[in-house]
Amino acid sequence: MEAREMERIVQHVVEAIGREKQAAGFAVPVGVSARHVHLAQTHVEILFGEGYELNPMKALMGGQYACEEQVTLVGQKLRAIEKVRVLGPARKASQVEISATDAIQLGIKAPIRESGDLAGTASVTVVGPKGALYLNEGCIVALRHIHMSPRDAVAAGVHDGQMVSVRTDGKRQAVLGQVKIRVDKSFTLEMHLDTDEANACGVATGDRVQILR
Repeated sequence: MEAREMERIVQHVVEAIGREKQAAGFAVPVGVSARHVHLAQTHVEILFGEGYELNPMKALMGGQYACEEQVTLVGQKLRAIEKVRVLGPARKASQVEISATDAIQLGIKAPIRESGDLAGTASVTVVGPKGALYLNEGCIVALRHIHMSPRDAVAAGVHDGQMVSVRTDGKRQAVLGQVKIRVDKSFTLEMHLDTDEANACGVATGDRVQILR
């Protein structure tokens, strides 16, 4: 076989492998995100007492952590959800993240929003052991998203703020659109779904999804 013909065959094989990898997509582990609350320090003190500091329980990505502290959410007509985990550290603005099912239970209309986009969102009352806090806005259903480092973004061929689609596997295989890419050097590769989305697709923390090219 001539050298030129061999080079042509090798090139075809390389291209075929590339197409196969592209079709397979980029694998991302799933983290199912349960309802939780982020608090401003002033609100921490209203709920838990003057000068109170949150107590870290479990480290999360980006310097965040799950706290030992829990609160109760109260919606319309005094409908409540107890034992909602607080995440730290304290933020500039308080934010409550729930699922659509939680919103129905609380009797509120929480919009689907990206974290931090709180203008015009739902109101909710947060109750702690030392006091209660009424948030005129700040309760959302989190937009599904993927955290990744800059290196992961290059490998996946995506960029910060991009919207992508992903495919889940298993008996309830599904394609989910409008998944936002969030890139930061402090992030660990993980897609965050709320409990409603995870249950509907039959996925759990540690499962993998594929970013569709």
